[in-house]
Amino acid sequence: MRLNRKLMLLIALVMMNSNGFSQNDTSKSKDSTKIQLTKPVARLVIKDLIKGDGLSTELETVQNLLSETNNKLTTQTTLVTNLELQIVNYDSLLIQEKSKFAKQEELSLELEQALRKQKNKTKLYKIGTYIGAAAVGILIIK
Repeated sequence: MRLNRKLMLLIALVMMNSNGFSQNDTSKSKDSTKIQLTKPVARLVIKDLIKGDGLSTELETVQNLLSETNNKLTTQTTLVTNLELQIVNYDSLLIQEKSKFAKQEELSLELEQALRKQKNKTKLYKIGTYIGAAAVGILIIK
């Protein structure tokens, strides 16, 4: 990594010392020396400028697209989180309903058993009443 940094610094220094970077800016000074480019070089410079403008526009478009994609991703993440929360809530509701159903079945069984016991007691009372009535009838006849 250090070698990479040193190499980049060296390349930058070599480029700054070349003739292309050593010229003075004449746009603000009174001395207006003009540099005349040949047609092939001028065409290449124009192509490079147009390509650079196109690339900067493309970069801006890609950055906007990336921003929109990140917004969509955030929205989808929020939706997924909400849906997972709904699933957890539905699962807990399902567990509660199953618990209620099991308790209701248990209560129904207890009620049926109590009803059977009560019917048996009623039958016993009826039988006892008939036996008692028969015994009273026999005692009265004697």
